[in-house]
Amino acid sequence: MLRIDRASYDAIVAHARRDHPDEACGVVAGPEGSDRPERFIPMLNAARSPTFYEFDSGDLLRLYREMDDRDEVPVVVYHSHTATEAHPSRTDISYASEPFAHYVLVSTREHGDQTGLVGDVVEFRSFRIVDGVVTEEDVDVVESYLFGHSPTTVVYD
Repeated sequence: MLRIDRASYDAIVAHARRDHPDEACGVVAGPEGSDRPERFIPMLNAARSPTFYEFDSGDLLRLYREMDDRDEVPVVVYHSHTATEAHPSRTDISYASEPFAHYVLVSTREHGDQTGLVGDVVEFRSFRIVDGVVTEEDVDVVESYLFGHSPTTVVYD
């Protein structure tokens, strides 16, 4: 099960809506070994495509070095689908390289960039993808973690 705080959930959904009609992508990092997503890191979709996402290689290298320096791992790897359901495509499955990450997909196919909508109107689903095997998991959105600190946001331009 993916347990994610409301601020990170809202930030992922807002990023997906903002980048619509292109796919959005990013990471939520957390302390190594914790399985707790804490630091929201929206990334640039270098492909700038409504049907495909690709992390900028320079940004990705910088991110992994930074996570290593902070003893973090990518707890959540997320992206959006703009015209299809929130389910991994064959391409998504073939590129999944983090066996311990939660792969979150958000579909903006019906609502796009409608940031003023009230309620949970987007599909937000989480999957584990290991050796090409996709397993959907429940998502538990909590108001905050019990560990006493708030998530942070980093922006790469």
